[in-house]
Amino acid sequence: MLDPAATGDGVLVVDNDPLFRAFIREQLERAGFEVVEAEDGEAALEEAARRRPELVLLDVCLPGVSGYEICRELRDRFGDSLGIIFVSGERVDSIDRVSGLLIGADDYVVKPFDPDELLARVRTVLRRVARPSANGNGNRNGKTPARAVADAELTPRELEVLQLLSEGLTQPQIASRLVISPRTVGTHIQNLLGKLDVHSRAQAVALAHRVGLVALTLDVVA
Repeated sequence: MLDPAATGDGVLVVDNDPLFRAFIREQLERAGFEVVEAEDGEAALEEAARRRPELVLLDVCLPGVSGYEICRELRDRFGDSLGIIFVSGERVDSIDRVSGLLIGADDYVVKPFDPDELLARVRTVLRRVARPSANGNGNRNGKTPARAVADAELTPRELEVLQLLSEGLTQPQIASRLVISPRTVGTHIQNLLGKLDVHSRAQAVALAHRVGLVALTLDVVA
């Protein structure tokens, strides 16, 4: 049986489009990553059992078992020490991205994307999984999501902005609601991302929802 805390090896690319897999392999190998491919969920689980990857690039819409189910299975097997990034060209709405993050993915990338952006996201997730937590659960900074939010010390205004983000309001709409400038709203959002140690609005809302800080709506801003 594989040790969930063991160090992974390479990137597993899971997608039923061989041309897309070849494109991703080329980009990752140029950047120095070792790549393994799988065309569906069952093959992905077999590859992960054979040799545990560091990170999985996982298409949401796979034949047979969905990417969401594979994500859950991988999380059950390996915990937070495995990096998982969803990639999708079909499930591209903000609620899809938030759902993917709530299920357990580290990030969610919508096709088409710039290769440099994908590599930056891959490296960001790999930095997270390379930092073992103090309590052994693999969570970022050694904290549970609840502890991370509790330690963030969000101001009342930042909490207001976070709640409005969870309701699907855009930056200008939040500015109008709170009677402040859009630039000030942007500053609050950047502060939120830094305090919660996430790099997107969707991740901030997903984290806050997981710990009951906000209620998730169907129009969350990504």
